[in-house]
Amino acid sequence: MSIALVILAAGKGTRMNSDLPKVLHEIAGAPMLVHAMRTGASLMPERTVVVAGHGFDDVKAAAEAYDPEAKVVLQAEQKGTGHAVMVAKDALAGFEGDVIVLYGDTPFIQPDTLENMCAARKDHAVVVLGFEAETSEKYGRLVMEGDALKAIVEYADASEAVREISFCNSGVMLADSRVLFDLLDATSNDNASGEYYLTDVVKAANDAGMTATAVSCDASETMGVNSRAHLAEAEAAFQARARAALMEDGVTLVDPSTTWLSLDTVIGRDTVIEPHVFFGPEVTVESGARIRAFSHLEGAHVSRGGIIGPYARLRPGTELAEDVKIGNFVETKNAIIDEGAKVNHLSYVGDAHVGEKANIGAGTITCNYDGVMKHKTTIGKNAFIGSNTMLVAPVTVGDDAMTASGSVITKPVEDGALALARAEQVNKPNMARKLFEMLRAKKDKKQKDKGQS
Repeated sequence: MSIALVILAAGKGTRMNSDLPKVLHEIAGAPMLVHAMRTGASLMPERTVVVAGHGFDDVKAAAEAYDPEAKVVLQAEQKGTGHAVMVAKDALAGFEGDVIVLYGDTPFIQPDTLENMCAARKDHAVVVLGFEAETSEKYGRLVMEGDALKAIVEYADASEAVREISFCNSGVMLADSRVLFDLLDATSNDNASGEYYLTDVVKAANDAGMTATAVSCDASETMGVNSRAHLAEAEAAFQARARAALMEDGVTLVDPSTTWLSLDTVIGRDTVIEPHVFFGPEVTVESGARIRAFSHLEGAHVSRGGIIGPYARLRPGTELAEDVKIGNFVETKNAIIDEGAKVNHLSYVGDAHVGEKANIGAGTITCNYDGVMKHKTTIGKNAFIGSNTMLVAPVTVGDDAMTASGSVITKPVEDGALALARAEQVNKPNMARKLFEMLRAKKDKKQKDKGQS
């Protein structure tokens, strides 16, 4: 059966106290909306529709950045969840299959849970996702008779007996597209808020002689984010789950609580992550690497056997081959570094290609930016770059070549050559003593004049 996603993302999120639309606040380096879209993508949907309202252009840009095929539609007035789904109807014209409704501010629904809902849909017209509430919060209650869902009762409308039910509504719903929209047409906004509720679909289904059911998931999956405090709780929940998954997969986290991961972080088995390491988006670390303490990685690929840090920063476009060493206080950006090369100390390598087994000395800088344009530095295999070398790009250092410490390299260095580019040292006998005497005398006079004034 074909699947279409409808993701509700129109709310302003007043409690976030932010100019940013609520669904664009980030967890693990990605907007909450992307978390929901990523989960839904596990079903390989034929269509994805995002219903946006507040901050429409920004939400549209974020949705299309993740999935260029996503259709983003405007809910100009927020008239309830049922109305929001109806806004998606035109975008699903001609679609034949099931529609699953997700929420942009509920980022942790798991793919297995959606699969369970799809399995339940084979025997029921409507499937709702529920959870066992751990507290007495004011969730809607799911009234079940066996496996049949008879009603969703909002807390405010529930009797004391219904409020004792612990099986609660997450809001996630699955139904055939034609059935869903027909049932929504049968609902009304004759209620205290004047809104159309998606939950009314269950009553409409039962009234029409159809069956509805509910599938249960862990309450942690249904966590909604409505405030900054909720956002912090959601970040902590994501990190705890992601760290546990890595360790289960054979990654060593020396101090798990100080390892920070992004939604798309990939780390291979037998890699060791030392304390206080931050993984930004788009980082892949292959098996058997070691990321040493206080390093920051973003948009980087580390191959097998790599040793990074401590205190290293790998920026976007960093591509490290096997057995590369990036040492303390080294920064790389848009740099390809070939197998066995070393950049061990206090260096910046940007817009560069470093050949295999090259050795980049301490304090080396690729001077890649002229104030307007970026330029490339190419360093050959087995090259030795002396400490404190400035490589003024565009420039090439050949295979087996060497630069002398303190050089400023502005011209190509051919294979096997030694480049020296520094002024000749001149020693002036006794000049240091004379200079110190002159400076001390000047200081003494200045202090004397200040005391007389």
